[in-house]
Amino acid sequence: MAIKRYGTPTKPGATPFSKASEAAGWLFVSGQVPRDANGDIVSGSISVQARVTLENLKKVLESAGYSLEDVVRVNVFLDDTRDFAEFNRVYTQFFSVENAPARVCVQAHMMNDLRVEVDCIAYKEK
Repeated sequence: MAIKRYGTPTKPGATPFSKASEAAGWLFVSGQVPRDANGDIVSGSISVQARVTLENLKKVLESAGYSLEDVVRVNVFLDDTRDFAEFNRVYTQFFSVENAPARVCVQAHMMNDLRVEVDCIAYKEK
């Protein structure tokens, strides 16, 4: 079984991880955070950060030939659990009730003024 990696670091000295790894139809997407195209953290409310984070997740999926409909599991890490309701309002704009993946949401002390991080697992028959 071959493993294919997406979004591997290109800068010398970068942290060694891939944005996603694929094996046998399974795609494992690394934690996405609210970073803009330049790699800078997008500050703002949980709504702003959630939207950017989920857009980044969607881009990684699409770069590997997957879509949000292929996602079977989502892990959500919130700096403050009081942000859950607002995060969920944004989340429902990306995942429908009909296509809702399994989900875990936990509180995690975040770095660098991040309010949210999201990773996922997707599957697509090859």
